[in-house]
Amino acid sequence: MNALKNLFLDELADRYDAEKQTLKAMPRMIKAATCRHFQELIQSHLKETAEHVKKLETVFKSFGAKVKGKKCDAMSGLLKEGDKIIADFKGTVAMTAALISVAQKIEHYEIASYGSLREWARLLGNQEAANSLQNVLSEEEAANKALMALANSRSNKEAALGGNGSNSFGNSLNGRRSMKPIKLKTSRAIIL
Repeated sequence: MNALKNLFLDELADRYDAEKQTLKAMPRMIKAATCRHFQELIQSHLKETAEHVKKLETVFKSFGAKVKGKKCDAMSGLLKEGDKIIADFKGTVAMTAALISVAQKIEHYEIASYGSLREWARLLGNQEAANSLQNVLSEEEAANKALMALANSRSNKEAALGGNGSNSFGNSLNGRRSMKPIKLKTSRAIIL
């Protein structure tokens, strides 16, 4: 159990740093976005992320451990890639689709990490921590579903249309320029 507890606390420190990195990066994504729906979604998730940091602090304490971060190289890499995408697609109709792609990569990494942490907390007999981590995991999964819905209802089509009502092959994608309102309960895969 000591090995698992050490692994758990190491990953928890990694997540703590990752969430703090994400908190700093999200305003850049909001500023770079050209889609009001994406801005609102990320603004909402920014508030949740601030709460995730507090929940992680509570989980540390529930294990009698000092709250600390450990540099998360994976999140640093994802955010660096995000900054490059923002620079590469600035001013294009593909900007929102690109930002959603970056945000989903982050969400998928977080979902995998929180799933492991939750299971380890259960195995270590700390149901309070497992419940808190499940709560965060559920919020990350909901954010990912909302991003997929936005991509499928709006941004991917706009990027494919290229602003002229047809895709790069000249084919009309939906017969009109305006897009349908987003439906946040969709779970179809993102197509970029």
